[in-house]
Amino acid sequence: MKKQKSYIPEDVYVGYIRSLFQDVGVLPLGAACFAAIAVLLYVKTGMTAHLVMGALMLFAGFARYFLITRVDHALISDYPSALHWEQRYIIWGAVHGLVVGSFGFFAVYWSQDPFSELAAVSAVLCGTITIAGRNYGSPRMVSILTLTVVAPISIALVLKGDIYHFILGMFIAPFMMVVMKMARLVREVLFTAISEQVRSSRLAHRFNRALNTMSHGLIMFDANGRVVVANAQAVETLGFQSTDQAVGRSLQALLARGVAAGLLDRKECRNAQVQLASALREGRNRKVLLRLLDGRHLEFSAREGRDELGVVTFEEVTSRIQAEEKIRFMARYDNLTGLPNRAYFHELVSDLMQSGDQKRYCALAVFDLDDFKSINDTLGHPVGDGLIYAVGERLSEIAGDDVRVSRFGGDEFMIYFDRLDGREDLSMRMEAILEHLNGEVDVTGHMLRVQASCGAAISRASDATVDELTVKADLALYQAKDLGKNGWRLFEQEMDAAFRNRQTLKADLRNAIETRALRVVFQPIVDMHTMQIAGSEALCRWHHPELGPISPAIFIPLAEEMGIVSDITAMVLDTSCRECATWPDHLRVSVNLSAKDFHDPTVVDKVRQVLEATGLDPARLEIEVTETALLDDQQATREYLQALKGLGVSIALDDFGTGYSSLSYLHTLPLDKVKIDGSFVADITTDERSLKLITGVVELSRNLGLAITVEGVETFGQLKTLSVAVQPDLVQGFLFGSALSASGIKTMSQSSWALGSELQKALLPARA
Repeated sequence: MKKQKSYIPEDVYVGYIRSLFQDVGVLPLGAACFAAIAVLLYVKTGMTAHLVMGALMLFAGFARYFLITRVDHALISDYPSALHWEQRYIIWGAVHGLVVGSFGFFAVYWSQDPFSELAAVSAVLCGTITIAGRNYGSPRMVSILTLTVVAPISIALVLKGDIYHFILGMFIAPFMMVVMKMARLVREVLFTAISEQVRSSRLAHRFNRALNTMSHGLIMFDANGRVVVANAQAVETLGFQSTDQAVGRSLQALLARGVAAGLLDRKECRNAQVQLASALREGRNRKVLLRLLDGRHLEFSAREGRDELGVVTFEEVTSRIQAEEKIRFMARYDNLTGLPNRAYFHELVSDLMQSGDQKRYCALAVFDLDDFKSINDTLGHPVGDGLIYAVGERLSEIAGDDVRVSRFGGDEFMIYFDRLDGREDLSMRMEAILEHLNGEVDVTGHMLRVQASCGAAISRASDATVDELTVKADLALYQAKDLGKNGWRLFEQEMDAAFRNRQTLKADLRNAIETRALRVVFQPIVDMHTMQIAGSEALCRWHHPELGPISPAIFIPLAEEMGIVSDITAMVLDTSCRECATWPDHLRVSVNLSAKDFHDPTVVDKVRQVLEATGLDPARLEIEVTETALLDDQQATREYLQALKGLGVSIALDDFGTGYSSLSYLHTLPLDKVKIDGSFVADITTDERSLKLITGVVELSRNLGLAITVEGVETFGQLKTLSVAVQPDLVQGFLFGSALSASGIKTMSQSSWALGSELQKALLPARA
């Protein structure tokens, strides 16, 4: 049996052995039949041995029956126990078989009676037929019973001695092989059947488990449109107690059940039925989304299956629908204010402009909060967001069917007016909106005043697009800000010309930088004590080929707006250092770095590289920084200035006094010099308060160990007053001439001794 275990699974083997101990009622019946035949032979032959053999066969049969029926089938639970009981069964069967075989041997060989031979052979061979059907579960039992029951008759026939009995005895051997072959065939057939049954049972179990644990509801319809399969999810969703209640119903009945349960709207139910039935009938895949009355969403899919079966699956997609709606909302609306964003606003306005009366007036207005950046910089972005939210709330109050409001981005808002009577109507609405918008708002304890600038453009619906109105409104907004903010302007055609001129000027400036058409000039800086030139400040000039000289006050802001001011700084720095290297050693040069330059982490490396390339002594270079450069990131600017001082250059604070926080820089930044703005000097000869102010600033700076340069000296009277009352270290201004070329500075330094002597003589009476 160990060999058998190698190809028969344990559970099948255990089943085979259990079958040996089942339905054993044939054993006592067979024993009784054999005993009766033995009695018949006794009557026929008178041989007492037949009675003895009958009694033995009756006892062996009933004993075997008794032993088998006393076995508890639960004991045969695994391979070891099955093997144990098989061995016992073989022993009992072998004893029984030897008794029956002995009867056959005796009747054929010893009785010497033809009828006895016939009766014994008939009884034994008839009993042998049951061996295969009764004992197929144990191949060893079949073999042993066949040998013990049939072999004795074959031996008895052979021992008869004559050729005929010998041949007949030998023919019984194939019969024994047939019996064992039949048992093996029965066993294999049953094994195949059992294996297929187990496989089918497992597949059915897996299918049932998969069907009833899937998150989708599934219903299968037969060719008549009746339900043949419904899983647990479908039954539960449709309100049935069990699958049996759903089986046999039509699609219409199922959906009607949903209506009756208060899950589906009757109209939606009819629509779904039509679409799903059509899909099942035509064999096409189709999806139908149903919204249940409790707020859930179910998505049905219908398709034709095999063997004329139709399949409808559905799943709850509420989370997906909600997520899609949220994504759609996020894609269309501003997250902070809840107003339509730029893209969705463009879509809405485009649709509105293309519909309705094309001769009507419509307008677009762009609102921009004034000085919003300073709120973010000083109070933080959360406060800035709070202000944006408050403005969005106020503007949303005016929204309606004909008025659409959008947050365009940053601190910009847009309002579209779909139907206006004309310019006067727009003007009245704009004034009302600004009045409604302006005022104070409390943002986390900060009372902030809302103030906005606005630009608007008006046109007939047929004469403009959204993009065209947006461009024009932006141009009007720029004009409103240039005129002092806190107001609005309506687009005029001249604004478009000004804008185009500005764009042309930007392109020309970029070209001038690339072709090095900008030039550097130098304004002299004079030592107040010797009246000799001590250095100069590098200034950039641009002579436009068509427009002539362009003021730095125009092209420098343009360069900052374009993000190319650092290119100008690099050119001025390189030119200044190269020229200064050719001047007398006592002359220095000052170069301005813009706020944009201090946003570049490589600013220190750039200065180092220029010094190395030009060979200029770092002590002869002075870097000027304005308060504007200090406002954005004081910590980073301080680190950059410290690194620049590490190169050996000096640092000057330019335009001192024009900012609101200048005094704090004097003791927090690594400065060497303070340059006092020319606005302090303008009326020092006539205004005593101005004189006291500049004197105080100079004394304060000097007490901190800083050198002082006074800018904007234009008259001899101003110089005289500075010499007597203020006594700065250096002065600078048109009194000493306009900005010169590099060669002009060299010439001035060579002839400045005579000029200095004359000035000193002129100032001696005043100093005395």
